[in-house]
Amino acid sequence: MDTLLNVIDVEATCWEGRPPPGAVSEIIEIGLTVVDLAARERTAKHRILVRPRRSTVSAFCTELTGLTQAEVDTGVEYADACRLLTAEHRADSRPWASWGDYDRNQFQRQCRATGTRYPFGSRHTNVKVRFTEARGLGRRPGMDAALQIAGLPLEGRHHSGADDSWNIAALVLGLAADGEWPE
Repeated sequence: MDTLLNVIDVEATCWEGRPPPGAVSEIIEIGLTVVDLAARERTAKHRILVRPRRSTVSAFCTELTGLTQAEVDTGVEYADACRLLTAEHRADSRPWASWGDYDRNQFQRQCRATGTRYPFGSRHTNVKVRFTEARGLGRRPGMDAALQIAGLPLEGRHHSGADDSWNIAALVLGLAADGEWPE
């Protein structure tokens, strides 16, 4: 039985206020942390930079994510990033998780818009919902607030896909240790 889980966090082009005419939010970074649920550890941290095609990285987006247009210009095409997820990380067959539904919805939207095959299988867990239910919270916290509630440090930069996936993976491991993660 595969006890590995892919924890995904994406960063996308964004703007303060409305996007410029013709621009759409596109994935520019895919952060992926592999969690071994049996060993109860994070085993690998990956980052895939993705070149946007219908938008550019705004100053607001750079301030938020740390990513620049020049940096994402060195990335791969979106379809190639999806192929990498499948080929190198078994995204089509391995269960995966994200904080909320934004990441899953963004992949679905962008796959439809670009005619790219959706890289993930159907076994997705919304960590935000799991955490909220396990802790008996009335409101769903953001990832950084959840780390504080769990007594865990924020490692790295918030709004970095690679760092956020690493931090979400720590929350997953906490839930698993408490018997609150689906087997």
